[in-house]
Amino acid sequence: MPTLTANGIRLAFDTTGDPKSVPLLLIHDLGMQYTAWPEEYVEGLADLGFYVIRFDNRDCGLSTKFEQSGTPSLKLAWLKARVGWPVSVPYTLDDMADDALGVLSVLGVARAHVVGVSMGGMIGQVLAARHPERVLSLTSIMASSGRRGLPKPSAALRKLLLRALVKPDDFDSAVDQAVAVLRMIGSPAYPTPEKLLRRKVARMLRRNCCPGGTARQCLAIVASGDRSELISTIVVPTLVIHGAADVVLPLACGIDTAGIVPGARLEVIEGMGHDLPLQLAERILALIDEHAHGKMAPDSSPRLFVKQ
Repeated sequence: MPTLTANGIRLAFDTTGDPKSVPLLLIHDLGMQYTAWPEEYVEGLADLGFYVIRFDNRDCGLSTKFEQSGTPSLKLAWLKARVGWPVSVPYTLDDMADDALGVLSVLGVARAHVVGVSMGGMIGQVLAARHPERVLSLTSIMASSGRRGLPKPSAALRKLLLRALVKPDDFDSAVDQAVAVLRMIGSPAYPTPEKLLRRKVARMLRRNCCPGGTARQCLAIVASGDRSELISTIVVPTLVIHGAADVVLPLACGIDTAGIVPGARLEVIEGMGHDLPLQLAERILALIDEHAHGKMAPDSSPRLFVKQ
């Protein structure tokens, strides 16, 4: 896998499509490697005429790890954040946005469309707010502004997520834990077949397994806190896509984001959870394509896509 050096660290990356086409940068979720982007989405974007760029976020995949910082106590961090105490972190979402900017710069990309999922959407928001001259458009999928008062995952889900961050003694247990999490947060109306899900998880964990990195990424989100004031300054065309059945970042988070970003458009997909189902690839790709080509009118009122 090719790597590059940006923002003082090594980042693994991949490109798909014609380098002469319009660049589109994909930024993935908490603990998710760039190989976790479904190929149907990546190839689909390339077929639509985009030069697709993916990379492993820091502390993930084959990019630089921050193991010297240790594995943080997320419970303690959440408690500190709740009472307004400072949280000590090795990096924040701002640093991760600088990584994304560095990838574009090293590859010689002056401006790109940015598509981020969950934590990747948060990173994309920071990137678009701080460097609008480098972002053609932003698509923020199942992400949040981090504003205080927004709904959080259930206690049962938080417990399962914390368990999944603990490195198990054997590979099969790691796969079981990851599958359990993905099954709980996935789209109820668009489930991924069990065998396919297990195969994808096994492939990802064989490439790399760094639960400490996932915990540190989570810490970066916690420490970055409320970003609503920052993202209210976004001036690039913004599309917010959110699943109505999201249990990690409930729909209120997407509605809030679309309401904060000036002129943002909100698309709500019924039956979609906190994943990218193959059954929705055609719909989501069409939305990104329409948005990137300026054919989508700004409108923060929800537009529902209901399973036919």
